Amino acid sequence: MTRSVDALLVGRLERPIFEDPKAQNLSRVGVIDIGSNSVRLVVFDGAARSPAYFYNEKVMAGLGQGLVDTGYLSPNGRIRALDALKRFAVLGREMGTGTLIAVATAAVREAKDGLDFEAEVLAKTGIAMTIIDGAEEARLSAQGVLLGWPDAKGIMCDIGGSSMELARICDAAVGLRTSGPLGPFRLERIAPKDRRDHIRSILQPLQSFFKSKQERLYLVGGSWRVIAKIDMERRNYPLRVLHEYRMEQDDVIATLDWIQNTNLQEIRAQIGTSNDRLKLVPLAAEVLREMVALFDPSEIDISAYGIREGLLYEQMPKKLRAQDPLIEAARATEFSLARIPGFGEVLFNFILPLFKGSPLERLRLIKAACLLHDTSWRAHPDYRAEACFDSATRSSLAGLDHMGRLFLGLALLHRYKNSHNSTKTNSIFNLLSQEDIKSAEILGKAMRFGAMFSLGDLSQAGRLDLSIKKKTLTLTLFTYGEHLFGEVAKARFISLAASLECQDEVVFAAQP
Repeated sequence: MTRSVDALLVGRLERPIFEDPKAQNLSRVGVIDIGSNSVRLVVFDGAARSPAYFYNEKVMAGLGQGLVDTGYLSPNGRIRALDALKRFAVLGREMGTGTLIAVATAAVREAKDGLDFEAEVLAKTGIAMTIIDGAEEARLSAQGVLLGWPDAKGIMCDIGGSSMELARICDAAVGLRTSGPLGPFRLERIAPKDRRDHIRSILQPLQSFFKSKQERLYLVGGSWRVIAKIDMERRNYPLRVLHEYRMEQDDVIATLDWIQNTNLQEIRAQIGTSNDRLKLVPLAAEVLREMVALFDPSEIDISAYGIREGLLYEQMPKKLRAQDPLIEAARATEFSLARIPGFGEVLFNFILPLFKGSPLERLRLIKAACLLHDTSWRAHPDYRAEACFDSATRSSLAGLDHMGRLFLGLALLHRYKNSHNSTKTNSIFNLLSQEDIKSAEILGKAMRFGAMFSLGDLSQAGRLDLSIKKKTLTLTLFTYGEHLFGEVAKARFISLAASLECQDEVVFAAQP
């Protein structure tokens, strides 16, 4: 993350951004995406930079089916979409979303009866939808990537039923963007023997437009996500979280070959997708194969965020956009679930001397861990460590790659448990280096000691110092902290020193 140390090491009394009135206005925002294949309602709750998904419902209406041949929206798709929108309008009122933000993309904008459908939706549901062009769709989808991935840099590619949008992302901004007619609904009418040349004829001008080679490729859209799920299944990848899932070219090509030669119905249950979505995947796979060949990406990353999140990002004030989504989400979680909201900041400052010289990316994980260290306290003591791990690795947290998720989860596991052996999570740890596993253990034990030592202002109780040269971990006890350093706290301090492979040392000093 390209953020200064000062931005991370903020004081305890700083007002969290999610308490800002402008941010609070974003609580309970309802967004409707009317696409060529699906119609979806998402309601975001909470004004943190990494908002929670309060409600999410999708109907595979298929508005764009047959559009290329007839020029009109699918009659059955119109019925299904309208029924869904009637329901969404009622749900929005029940959830208190206020005015629903609705956009319609390729199918509605290209259909001869698109404007008629827009008028019908307004008359029968009260939903005023906006029909956007391809460039605007690309911009909003790219903004969705930025919401979940603030430092994203490369080419965003969003595939829908009727079109594919591309945009360049760099320096937290959206640059060049365009759209091409490459959705599966268009490709299914092209003879199989002609599809490769057809796809290439559309992709080559797009590649020339962006002059893109060896950039990251950020994939947005349901068909891409299913391909990623299939890649996970093929590789037996242990962490089934799509956001920031990364694939190398060789992995993608192996999976595309596997899709070509496999009966996907046999794995539908494992990957958890609908028949309507699954039948479009082989066509999307053909597009991805040619994209990899032409764009030659440095890596292929999956973004779980797209146009709907981009619409929310559009509403965010500049100050909110600038925040770290992981830290803001951790703060919001602490304030709603921890026993002593605000103590995470105190704990972070207390253990920080153990991590001098750590890179910013590691510091933000340490800070997030401290903010989250007490948010699973209601779980049964026998399962609290695993509950912490599950929360970190499977929660909808933005700004967090898979290695970061695992590091954070393992550190929180050690917050409650000395050892991670004999847990259900052992197979996942193979994704982490031994150095990271050791560092997560040290962080967990540091939080375990600090949280036991005092529940108040730790800086008034004592101070930690680590001498790498002398291999000594020193706890300076102030007068206030002498009675707090009881038997259990002492045992946890000794355990922390052992993890650091240091001698433990306690000295006494006057109150600072």
